[in-house]
Amino acid sequence: MQVELPETTSKIGGPLVRQFSVFLPNKVGAMLEIVKLLNAHATHVVALSVSESTDAAIARIIVSDPERVEELFRENNVAFGVCELMVVELREVATQFIKILATLLMAEVNVHFSYPLLTRPNGRAALAMHVDDSECAASVLQGEGFRLLSQRDISR
Repeated sequence: MQVELPETTSKIGGPLVRQFSVFLPNKVGAMLEIVKLLNAHATHVVALSVSESTDAAIARIIVSDPERVEELFRENNVAFGVCELMVVELREVATQFIKILATLLMAEVNVHFSYPLLTRPNGRAALAMHVDDSECAASVLQGEGFRLLSQRDISR
């Protein structure tokens, strides 16, 4: 007699979006070179956050075509890292931002970093978030009525 076991490999949580961390020399025009490279291949920066130190800067970017960007970065010897994060749609920024943070606090999910998107998918603000437990965060945020955006949603 064969017993069917439930599948456990699929995630309960929502979609994740890829973010590139690009390591740039701390010089005038370094970010422009990256954006020009992307634009020359019909790929656009959808979200951006830059942190600098004395020697270098790290640009965290979300792009319209992550597969193509990874190829471009490899072909052009651009130093980068990749991680996945959530993008949360905000219908009403002032009230929903505090609700997101309170919801994550109640679930004991730590926010490592966050930044807004440059575009407005579906005409609404959106927030990129890197958290320590994305599956839990996705579950509690969706339970509170928040919509998590996929790469397809933000690449339109």
